[in-house]
Amino acid sequence: MQSLKSISFLALVALCAPTMQAASTKEVSRREVGNLVMENIPEIPASLKERLNQYENIRSASVLGWLPGDQGLLISTRFAEAAQLHSVKGPLQYRKQLTFFDEPVGVANVNPVTPHLLFLKDKGGNENSQIYLMDLGTGRSKMLTDGESRNESAMWDHQGRLMAFASTKRNGRDTDIYVQDLSQPEAKAELVVQEGGTWEPMEFNWDATQLLVAKSVSANENYLYLYDIKAKKLEQLFPGLKTAFGAATFSKDGRQIFLSNDGQGEFKTLYSYTIANKNAKPITADINWDVDAARLSPDGRSLAFETNEGGISKIYLMDTKNLAYKELKGLPIGQIGSFFFHPQKPNLLAMTLSSAKSSGDVFVYDLKSNKMQAWTESETGGLNNQNFVDPELISYPTFDQLNNQPRLIPAFVYKSKNHKGKLPVVISIHGGPEAQFRPGFSANFQYYATELGVAVIAPNVRGSAGYGKTYLTLDNGFKREDSVKDIGALLDWIATQPDLDASKVVVMGGSYGGYMTLASMTYYSDRLAGGIDTVGISHFISFLTNTKSYRQDLRRVEYGDERVAEMKTFLDKISPLTNVNKIKKPLFVVQGLNDPRVPASEAEQIVKAVRANGNDGWYLLAKDEGHGFRKKANQSVYLQTTVMFLEKVLFSPKTTSNP
Repeated sequence: MQSLKSISFLALVALCAPTMQAASTKEVSRREVGNLVMENIPEIPASLKERLNQYENIRSASVLGWLPGDQGLLISTRFAEAAQLHSVKGPLQYRKQLTFFDEPVGVANVNPVTPHLLFLKDKGGNENSQIYLMDLGTGRSKMLTDGESRNESAMWDHQGRLMAFASTKRNGRDTDIYVQDLSQPEAKAELVVQEGGTWEPMEFNWDATQLLVAKSVSANENYLYLYDIKAKKLEQLFPGLKTAFGAATFSKDGRQIFLSNDGQGEFKTLYSYTIANKNAKPITADINWDVDAARLSPDGRSLAFETNEGGISKIYLMDTKNLAYKELKGLPIGQIGSFFFHPQKPNLLAMTLSSAKSSGDVFVYDLKSNKMQAWTESETGGLNNQNFVDPELISYPTFDQLNNQPRLIPAFVYKSKNHKGKLPVVISIHGGPEAQFRPGFSANFQYYATELGVAVIAPNVRGSAGYGKTYLTLDNGFKREDSVKDIGALLDWIATQPDLDASKVVVMGGSYGGYMTLASMTYYSDRLAGGIDTVGISHFISFLTNTKSYRQDLRRVEYGDERVAEMKTFLDKISPLTNVNKIKKPLFVVQGLNDPRVPASEAEQIVKAVRANGNDGWYLLAKDEGHGFRKKANQSVYLQTTVMFLEKVLFSPKTTSNP
């Protein structure tokens, strides 16, 4: 790793002030198209728009639950600008649209008894989601919340009477839990948990006398509680144990909770927890991967649970009496989204499946016949998905050791066999950082690999989820730069590969991946051709100061508390904005104006500083988006401009600092 000579953030502003003032006289090419602002970005050729049109029209579908009676499944899919709710009555039948908003609707909860559902919708990506109640009989919806606060995790009890949800409406900072009796039109939401911090409801027990709730502290620390609805009493499960919980669901008789946590090992093991004697019995101790989700069948006899095994999803079915389980056979290798038992037919399990070659569709698995049937078949823009690329899982050595051997970093590599010679490379870094790149479908990756002839590498650097709780914390606090060193090690690995061109590498990422992009540009600018930063952190102190208040404490656990002098000095030292003079290669910055997580000011300040150093810096701002682009028109322009940038810096005869 090259040395990092830094100056403070305030000193940087003072030193660069004359330069910035001078640079401000340089004309910036700026134009607005609809809700998009583009600076220093050339006109998009019509030929490129036409070439990308098919990729921009690839659709997907995800299941949200079974509808009452014989009405089939509730799904979310997109036919116009944004994803909306639809119903599907049977396999490959007509997708009937239920919501018609300008904003996307992708989260909903179906009433198990009456023809109603709850759904969430925000405005312009601001994440201040409101809860709506839809009457499926009339098609009418009404907002249940205040229209201003942030609301989430809306769910029904098993009788279809009570709703539990989380909201910041009390003070805008803490996320509390509310319960409301929706069978009584005049009933108001009752505040039931107001302990401070970030809380969410998990599930009602089957007679709605208890509510399972969780308090989040960080990605590797959260706590489960039982709330007695009648006695209004909150009781912690596993008091004194610092752990991370995953799945949690009641048994049908309410005496047990099937839950997963990593309290006794590296991964989240599934347990059977008896409420009366507080005894926890391990079930999946032989599976050295996280159990991420679980759902009980309506008759209480079976539990379906999902594991994340190196980025690949698997579903197991367990007998709740003897706790014996087996893997469901016949599922394709890929990602499993949500899954739901049929309320009257417990042998039917609906699920969302996607893979590197399939964008995501809804399937129903018959547990009796072990056969699966497609309920949706999403369009691929007319493209043959058999021509898409499957990624290869590789591991490369990094700078430190584990058990006296070089630590290995997992990564997925997308390469087309139809392109010969040394391939340019795009390194795509996931956000989080407590997340994981998993080889689901990416239309963008498929275009880069099959059409541009670029190798795409998606590493899961230290701090990623899915590889145990120790790996998850290897980048916390003062260890932040170690994850950037993992990118340096990847550059070393690329240089050893005969089919990869180490002189033509672009790094890109969103959110925390945006920070990693900017940090990589300051560390390894001489080894990179350029970078694409999407909604990324450019300075940790300004980020922690300006992110929404309900997120600040959660982020301080991960990044460090800027209110502590030593940590503040460290965060200032490592921030990309402090080291902006080291960014010598082309940079493209993408941002949503309404982003509550990484405010638009993070993008604005890095663009300004980069331009002050003589780099034009491309900038794309969406005025109707937040933390990422969710609307088709904006996604299309993002892909078009990204391809333009990649073509310029990777395929031009000579890469310069001004794309």
